[in-house]
Parts: sequence; structure tokens; C-alpha cells
Amino acid sequence: MSGSNRRPTLKDIAAETGLSMAAVSYALRGLHGTPETRQRVQDAAERLGYQADPVARALASGRSGSIGVLCASLEDLWQQRLAAALGRELLAPDRNAWIIDSAGDADRQLELAQHLVDHRADAIVVIPINPAAKGWAEITRQARVIAIGDALPGAKAKSEVVLDNESGVSTALRRLADAGHRQIAVLSPARRFEVERPAEEIAQRVGVDLKLKIRILQCPHDLAGATDVARTLLTSTPRPTGILALADSMAFGVYAAGRELGLRVPEDISLLGYDDQPLSQLLTPPLSTFHWPLDELVADVVARVTSAVDTNRRVRRTTITPTLIERGSVAAPPTD
Repeated sequence: MSGSNRRPTLKDIAAETGLSMAAVSYALRGLHGTPETRQRVQDAAERLGYQADPVARALASGRSGSIGVLCASLEDLWQQRLAAALGRELLAPDRNAWIIDSAGDADRQLELAQHLVDHRADAIVVIPINPAAKGWAEITRQARVIAIGDALPGAKAKSEVVLDNESGVSTALRRLADAGHRQIAVLSPARRFEVERPAEEIAQRVGVDLKLKIRILQCPHDLAGATDVARTLLTSTPRPTGILALADSMAFGVYAAGRELGLRVPEDISLLGYDDQPLSQLLTPPLSTFHWPLDELVADVVARVTSAVDTNRRVRRTTITPTLIERGSVAAPPTD
């Protein structure tokens, strides 16, 4: 090899170690061989300056080593935490994670999913914006898809980890109803409430059962945008006495707008969040919200990704249920 510009190959490592090319290939990917053999191959690869060609490896193995994590919106603080945790847990010597933001655009999310398919992602983990979109059927025919949050009713995902919005939204509205609230607003990231997000449909249905007047408003996750929506809501007539924010980041805007308008939580407005952000404990009063077991969710998703890539089999859907954390932001409505 001395004086040559030729790139080292598996054949060179095989000659260096006395192993077959197949054994060298397996050892480099950590698939077979004793720990001592794998270490001997790694040492020889470093001495020779060997670097794997990712394109050639993908063509040879049928795998790219890349997992797409397709978020609905990284302005959502809970999705930020989830994406960061998945990115850490999906890292491996022969694997990496692509974290991609759909910016709340359902059509764009499908385009990005197709982009991941075209770039041979081994699997796609998605938090779907519009789970009922017809495009998911085609995506799931081309790639291993693991859905988080909502199921994909018209598609055949390899796995689905569903967040129990039926339990979460029902519990939230019953908590507000039990406190005496009848005029309730629901802040949602969705644009088309009737088709995109089951949580909104649940809110409408449960509201009818509880004889509540439910008003659903689209609300962004950023503080300035959420404050603008909350300001308009709190100056409307009739003003709601209870608010369910389907993300704590939206509830932060209600606190900010309430301070501007001289309205107090919970004396004038009762407020519930939905994803237990660490900052929610620092508000005055601390925000009552719902805790979703993030560590359990991440471990479940990573196991499903591994199963999908290694076996290509579908895995039964699991459902994760939240727990209401009471912190003092809900009280009876004002008597006047």
C-alpha cells in the first residue's frame, strides 16, 4: 500500500487479518464474529485507513443505516424533547437519525416522507399531522413506517404507538366541567379540525356529552403567536372561563395575555396544559397538565424501529395513557 493512492478495500483488510471478505464485512458491521475478531478487524481497518462507502454498503445490504424522524412541528416543545431523545437512542456505529421538521404543514410532511423513501431510509418514524391523508398508504407500501401519536387508518404502518387522546381530552374536559365551567375553549395546532386530529373530534364529542359549549381555535406554539390568539380569545364575548391547551407552549400564551389584560389564573380563567413541560412548574400558579411517559415511549419506539428494520414484520399497536398532574391552575369559574 505504500506510495499508492488506491483506496483500501475489504480485500486489503482480509489480507491483513487472514479472514475472508465476508467475515471482514460482518465484523465491521458488528453482526458476527467474536469480540476479539471484531476488534482485530477494526484495528486493521484503522491501520490501513479504510473508510466504508455508504452508498455501496446500502446497495449491498439493502440498508442505508439512516432512520428518518419526521416531526409535525419542532416549535412544539414536547416534540423537541421527543426528537432529541429519539436521536440519541437511535445512534449506533452503523446507524444515524435524520430529524426533520414538517413545520405544521400536512402536505409538506408527505413530501418529506417521500424524500426519505427516495433516499433509502431504513425506517421512518413520523408524528403525523393528518393521519387520515391518503398519501400515507403509498408511503407505507414503500417504507417501514412507525407512527407516533395517532394511528394511520388508511395505511399499513409497521408499528403504531398511539397517545390516548380519548383519555386525556375526556379527563381534561371533565375536570373543567366538575369545577363548574361550561364555556370552554380548546387551543389546537390543527388547521382543519374536522379531519386532521382526533383530539379535536374527541373534544367536540365529549363536550356534547357534558353539555359544554366548546370552541376550538388554531393556535401556534411560539409564545408571541400563542399570546396573540389568547388575547383575542380573552377579549371575546362570551369569554370562556376554562381553557384546554393541547400543548403547554400554547398555555404559556394564555398566562402572558392574561397578565396584559389583568386576568388571573385560576381566579378569572382556569387553564389546563397537555404535555407537562418542565417550565410549566415555574409559572404562577404552576400549570396543571398531563404527563406522558416520555422515556417509556422512546424505548418502545426504538424497539419497534429495530424490529421493523431487522424483521420487516408488523408489530401490534400500543397505546400510552397520560396522567393528570394537578398544580393549581384550575378552580371554579368567577361568580360574576
